[in-house]
Amino acid sequence: MAAAVLATACSKPPPAAAPPAPAEVAALTVSAREVPVTFEFVGQTESSQQVEIRARIDGFLEKRVYTEGSAVKAGQVMFLIDRKPFDANLAAANAELAQQQARLTTARANLTRVKPLVADHALSARDLDDATGQEQAAAAAVEAAKAKVTDAKLNAGYATITSPVSGLSSFAKVQEGAYVNASNSLLTYVAKLDPMRVNFSLSENEVLRVRAETAKGQLKGSDRAHYTVTLRMADGSIYPFPGRITFADAAFSQDTGTFLLRAELPNPKGDLHPGQFVRVSVYGFTRPNSIVLPQRAVQQGPRGYFVWLVDKDNKAAQREVEAGEWLGDNWLVGSGLKDGDRVVVDGVMRLAPGVPVKATAAPAVVIPTAAEMQASAAGAAGGTGAHVAAPAGGLGRVLFAKGSAVLDTRAKATLEQLAATMKASPSLHVTVSGYVDSDGSHAANTTLAKNRAVAVRDALAAAGVQADRIALRPPADIVGGADHDQARRVDIAEAAAR
Repeated sequence: MAAAVLATACSKPPPAAAPPAPAEVAALTVSAREVPVTFEFVGQTESSQQVEIRARIDGFLEKRVYTEGSAVKAGQVMFLIDRKPFDANLAAANAELAQQQARLTTARANLTRVKPLVADHALSARDLDDATGQEQAAAAAVEAAKAKVTDAKLNAGYATITSPVSGLSSFAKVQEGAYVNASNSLLTYVAKLDPMRVNFSLSENEVLRVRAETAKGQLKGSDRAHYTVTLRMADGSIYPFPGRITFADAAFSQDTGTFLLRAELPNPKGDLHPGQFVRVSVYGFTRPNSIVLPQRAVQQGPRGYFVWLVDKDNKAAQREVEAGEWLGDNWLVGSGLKDGDRVVVDGVMRLAPGVPVKATAAPAVVIPTAAEMQASAAGAAGGTGAHVAAPAGGLGRVLFAKGSAVLDTRAKATLEQLAATMKASPSLHVTVSGYVDSDGSHAANTTLAKNRAVAVRDALAAAGVQADRIALRPPADIVGGADHDQARRVDIAEAAAR
């Protein structure tokens, strides 16, 4: 019996191993929406009005008055041609005019005497005709003499050559002492700098792609006047003054096969010069029914891009997607996802197909509007344009309504993302600075700026960030710039770890 019991005990299966703990991930429930997109091109600046400065008379170039390459004003004297011959011609013309006027006076006096004598039959009608003809001929000679005086004055005036526009001058093509005539009448150029034009081109393939996507409803455009243009300079800086498209060519260029577009931008400081190569960003297009994911959620494998999903059984599954344009720190997904799909954003390294997962909700993706995208781009310029530069080491910016220190939905989502970043980087400390627009009293604005900074600090603390990692830092000037919408804000910048 003991042997039987022992045999039975030895034949029992071992206890089942405990199932593995679900992988903890953060998942985002996606939904399609309309998002703004930006297209970039290579462009070249061009003067909005480049004028040739030419001599209109023949003569010796006496003096170059302007400094080559300097800015000149409309009406400023640039060259002087020796005017002594033209002053002599003007004096001769004035003398001839005086002579003809004297003859006209004599002819009129003679006609006045002849008329009553003819009426008394003391002179014949022929004498009256002769006197009338002489008076009319003298009057015509006076008009001809006046025309010569006008022509002589114009020629004398043309000896002083001025700029018809304000702009940047070029070098002198004819030197002092040279004889100027029709063969070398071009003296220099003046290029108007404000506004400045930027020419850029679309290839035929790009035009056809835009038309096809628009026809399919994948892309929405606007009329030409509503497209906004910003420039990125050769050193990567952003030109602070946006412009608009003002011209689209009627046909493709036969030389390049491209379609020419032109934009105009204000250039009040003369920072732009003709001939510069720039990157042109065009705002005004949107993609309807689009899904946007953080870039870290999109993986790349041998067969292309894919994402990890949390299926209905809370298990990991792969899904191939078509990745489109970047939208800031996010990726526009062209196809492969639908509303309601739960995409893993954080924790993808622990996943394999069929692995159980425990998903927590990831913060919603904040999609900037077209105006915010332009403000962000202009803010990077660091200039004194319409927008305010982001702080050094900037991690985020929160905008507020006028007179308010209350966080809206977009601001809360931004702070939730920042809080997740800070919790993942325990050494990261931040400073928080509040700003206001220029309206209101200084005392009230000081309080409002502080309340905005406190609201941001409290929101980060409520999201799980330790309070000692967040410092309030009053700015040197609480007025955040000339653009009121961008001035009402809080800037969050990285600080040294404590």
